[in-house]
Amino acid sequence: MKGSPHASAPVLAAYRYCEAVTGHQARNFAYGIRLLPTEKRHAMSALYAFSRRIDDIGDGPLDPEAKRTRLADTRALLDRMRGGGIEEDDTDPVAVALAHAAQRFPIPLDALDELIDGVLMDVAGQTYETWDDLKVYCRCVAGAIGRLSLGVFGTAPGTGHSEDELEHAPAYADTLGLALQLTNILRDVREDAATGRTYLPADDLAKFGCTAAFRSSTPPPDADFTGLVHFEVRRARALFAEGFRLLPLLDRRSGACVSAMAGIYRRLLDRIARDPAAVLRGRVSLPGHEKAYVALRGLAGLDARAVERRGTGRPV
Repeated sequence: MKGSPHASAPVLAAYRYCEAVTGHQARNFAYGIRLLPTEKRHAMSALYAFSRRIDDIGDGPLDPEAKRTRLADTRALLDRMRGGGIEEDDTDPVAVALAHAAQRFPIPLDALDELIDGVLMDVAGQTYETWDDLKVYCRCVAGAIGRLSLGVFGTAPGTGHSEDELEHAPAYADTLGLALQLTNILRDVREDAATGRTYLPADDLAKFGCTAAFRSSTPPPDADFTGLVHFEVRRARALFAEGFRLLPLLDRRSGACVSAMAGIYRRLLDRIARDPAAVLRGRVSLPGHEKAYVALRGLAGLDARAVERRGTGRPV
């Protein structure tokens, strides 16, 4: 796809398709990116739609070998995209939209290879002995998304931060992705158990007597399930605290978007902490009015200013 970065009718149609996928499949994500200007919202929708395709291959009904073949095909499509081989009239609207977005923004498309690597871990049925092991997976499937998103958001030199501070932005985006993924793992612990997957580290499960699968609406007998959840919540909160240091480095609307998306997950984490067994009874979610409050906080820059105050030692 050569030429002007401005969107033609076929490209706009491709972006509309990606926005429809995003709105249907990822309400929290779609809620957050509504706060972005049109070009960035389009690019984020394209990133989501392509990432969702990779996830759906891993979660779908195909046998493992067929999944590996589909993922290899997706990696080849990425190679074609990096080589400028996607034309506006290509029959794949997600590829058209993402190729255009990658022309307009410095999106590190190699991070999508990391996402594929993470999904291949799922296909292999990999389990994780320690948090360090699980971090490798989380960086592939979520930290990579943070870095991809930062390519769209960009840092804002006018925020008064030094170039040295701005250079930390990718690491903060990566860490925020880990925080979101660990929250997802806690929220989906029963759903994952039903498909034979266990993501929480084996040494954490053993420490709290929770090595039995979470396939019931009640914790395993003699297990300290509440202790396990609170342990993981503390870990996730520390990741959120570090990852939120990204907010002051972004422009106002990008910061509002990140604050809204991450804020929703941080509040989900608070709900899980208040009632750990809720994750065994069903999917924990936030009502619409609470999501709206989180979005307003982001637009007002309250989370970014709170991070700044922590950095200067002033009361939050």
